[in-house]
Amino acid sequence: MSKYFDALETRSADERAAAFAQALPEQIARAKALTGYGASLSDVDAGAVKSIADLASLPVLRKSEIGKAQAADGPLGGFGGLPTHKFAHIFQSPGPIYEPGGVGHDWWRMGRFLAACGIGEGDIVQNCFGYHLTPAGMIFENGARAVGAAVVPAGVGQTELQVRAAADIGTTAYAGTPDYLKIILDRADADGVKLKITKAAVGGGALFPSLRQEYADRGITCLQSYATADLGNVAYESDAMEGMIIDEGVIVEIVRPGTGDPVAPGEVGEVVVTTLNPDYPLIRFATGDLSAALPGVSPCGRTNMRIKGWMGRADQTAKIKGMFVRPEQVADFVAKHGDVAKARVIASREGEMDAMTVQIETDATDAAPYAKSIAETLKLKGKIEIVAKGSLPNDGKVIDDQRVYD
Repeated sequence: MSKYFDALETRSADERAAAFAQALPEQIARAKALTGYGASLSDVDAGAVKSIADLASLPVLRKSEIGKAQAADGPLGGFGGLPTHKFAHIFQSPGPIYEPGGVGHDWWRMGRFLAACGIGEGDIVQNCFGYHLTPAGMIFENGARAVGAAVVPAGVGQTELQVRAAADIGTTAYAGTPDYLKIILDRADADGVKLKITKAAVGGGALFPSLRQEYADRGITCLQSYATADLGNVAYESDAMEGMIIDEGVIVEIVRPGTGDPVAPGEVGEVVVTTLNPDYPLIRFATGDLSAALPGVSPCGRTNMRIKGWMGRADQTAKIKGMFVRPEQVADFVAKHGDVAKARVIASREGEMDAMTVQIETDATDAAPYAKSIAETLKLKGKIEIVAKGSLPNDGKVIDDQRVYD
């Protein structure tokens, strides 16, 4: 069996760009026909959007917009008029927000990740992701079916029964959060039960290097994916373990938090995803997660763009002196000044009072001209510090709340 899920993973950049040029106009047209957020695309010429660069001119879609549309017109009806009865599953996220799900071949695009983990025909996957209202369990089950593996729909908890099932059935692979596998393994050790798990596909939490090494010491290869309830799988590790490879069914941009503007290559920013799934077209969906693009391609032979993985949250809104300061306000300030490369707001305490410092990357030497613009844009006055271009940390933060509340 090939170590690749399909030929798309190893296609050339030109082949991928040609495929996008054909798929994007069709997907934009589908989105335009939908209510809820289609109105924001009403002036967009779908036929003119044929590349990642073309996407940058389109508005970013935030989850809150989907929630508002659904609250106004009912689940899915408010977002695109999607008929709920035509989907195999309807899931619920906090808000509440409802997402559709399908059972077609690799509908969630998890097959490529499981194939990269070495999971396929002959494997039995103990799926310890939740099946209750949320889609994680079904996402991984759908992926397991796509690679020909059998599934034990274990869900979360009942560790004693999980150990017994894994031993009796002969489970060879685990799917679930990174830390729950350790709980199962430790319980098996305590009970004197020998398990056959040699592969682990994890997500939904941090996979710390020490934990990955512990699994490796037990003879288990553990790789992680980056997926969301709205989008399905976005990116995944391979055995090279050098960043996360973008799935072939999505297009990923890294933008400056609070905006839709792409950042420079390698700079940390917010992950924005466009799906190519015709059943549920999401155009420039802002995940709220931070990451950065990696140069080159993976040594494993997969040729798509790579990202570093999850690097924190992009929603850095802070209340300073009773006023909310948001990333988009900082972006507006930068946009007003052609000589400013970046800006960073630092919230701190001076005595028992809030304090705000705005660090500005510029070649200018006088901070005074920026004071009025800061007050107008952020609605607050604060100390201004001029810093050298390129000196602010590449961590995606535009608002750094350094206040301690304990």
